[in-house]
Amino acid sequence: MLLANEARLERWERKVEWPLTALAGVFLAAYAWQVLDDHGVMHVPLEIALWLIWALFAADFVTRITLAQNKLKFLRTHLFDLAAVVLPMVRQLRVLRLITVITLLNKKFQHKIRQRVSIYVAGVTAIVAFCASLAVLDAERHAENASITTFGDALWWTLTTMSTVGYGDRYPVTGEGRLVAGLLMVGGIALLGVITGTIASWLVETLRGVESAELEAAQELRNLRTEIAELRAELGTRSQG
Repeated sequence: MLLANEARLERWERKVEWPLTALAGVFLAAYAWQVLDDHGVMHVPLEIALWLIWALFAADFVTRITLAQNKLKFLRTHLFDLAAVVLPMVRQLRVLRLITVITLLNKKFQHKIRQRVSIYVAGVTAIVAFCASLAVLDAERHAENASITTFGDALWWTLTTMSTVGYGDRYPVTGEGRLVAGLLMVGGIALLGVITGTIASWLVETLRGVESAELEAAQELRNLRTEIAELRAELGTRSQG
């Protein structure tokens, strides 16, 4: 029964992989629309759509933990997913819904384009920067004494924070904005680690391929020399005969 559940879990994850990825893209587009068109006529419908999509993410997590053979192990190895589902229920932590989007998109594409390091690095950096800019703008622009009140301000703050430059001309003043800042700082370090690891892995594989090609070429050269030596010996034998 337990093994059957594990097989069902694998089938479920394969089945919902692309739909959840598509939902993550829709979620990001709707959230961006809501933030950039503040107090627009679509604000309430977009908020409803965002919570409906988040509910689907939560339902997927509940389904996976139900099908998991070892539920405690599943929770221990999916704490990040659990936090992304539970914490956004708190109004002050609603921006953490974007963590689910980043996680899903990165999980889907990191293995698909790992060989294309530049594309992967540019894509992940752009997604993280865009999400962080939206989140900090959503948290900050209506706060008293806020210095981040436009998307341009938010994007500039994100770039200076991710690059560890930190000019200090733009900074969050709300608790939610500082939470975004803290996550961006930690995420920036993690992103650098992922980028470094990806580049290192690509270089190792490339060098391994070059080394393998050199070994094959050396072996072929040795075989060729052996054949030449045998031909010479055979010719020598014939000439003596």
